[in-house]
Amino acid sequence: MVPLVSYIVPAYNHDQYVKCCLDSILADIYDNKEIVIIDDGSSDNTAKVIEQWIAAHGNSIKVLYRSRANKGVTATINELTNMATGEFLRLGASDDYFLSGGSEKLVNYLLGSPDKVAVIGDSIVVDENGKVVHNSGMTDLHRADKQKYLSENGIIASVISDWAVAGPVPLVRKAYVTTGEGWDEGLRIDDWDFFLRIAAHGALGFIDEPVCAYRVHSSNTCRTSDVLSRIKNLQESRRVAQKHVKKFKGVYRRMLQAQCFLIGAKIAFLKRRWLTACFYMTAYMVLTAVGKFKA
Repeated sequence: MVPLVSYIVPAYNHDQYVKCCLDSILADIYDNKEIVIIDDGSSDNTAKVIEQWIAAHGNSIKVLYRSRANKGVTATINELTNMATGEFLRLGASDDYFLSGGSEKLVNYLLGSPDKVAVIGDSIVVDENGKVVHNSGMTDLHRADKQKYLSENGIIASVISDWAVAGPVPLVRKAYVTTGEGWDEGLRIDDWDFFLRIAAHGALGFIDEPVCAYRVHSSNTCRTSDVLSRIKNLQESRRVAQKHVKKFKGVYRRMLQAQCFLIGAKIAFLKRRWLTACFYMTAYMVLTAVGKFKA
């Protein structure tokens, strides 16, 4: 019997996308699976679409479902984790969808790597209509060097300074989440915080395979042209980096300290505080030069 995988899906105002997400889970060739989904107080027809889908397909796959008032994505992910009964958690989003065969590859990696608590893969990138716009979320969307993710030192360095994860690419051991910190419910964008913690222990793996489709559209939380929203996102990222500096040692600690300065420079630039931006950029370049960050 292959391990049970729980696809956990926080759903919020994605009535035009959530059916595609659920269809992709049902179509995935991985046999031992369940869907754990919460409608997080949507103001559109997301809950109705989910309920109609369960009515049509609930006999084909186990579905654990709740609809309630809005609590936010991180609180919802923690609640979904507590509801899930699988050994592994496949982290999802109701506007993205999964590629068949991806779960099998991720599970096989963790089964063969008992020292890892999570593994990530790559994604394809699609637009609002499902048209593929990038074949790799990591290289085409985030301009990352995927080769760095393939080595032990490289993946730690990349999580710190070249975070390039887009979409529902992770598979996580549930035991790690339920015995650890879970997701920080004070954050709007939670993934970097979560994976910094894992990377600090050298417990994150990577497979160079597309395992999901990441959908880019105007409502993506981290994709905004609004200056105030960008500043808030950056301020949150800087708090995350500062919180985790002490978890790393040596060159990796300096890398994360450098990121604090780089993010500070971006914030100051957006606020038009030019002298502050120059100060932070100088500090960033000094730390970078001293560290010679070669993974």
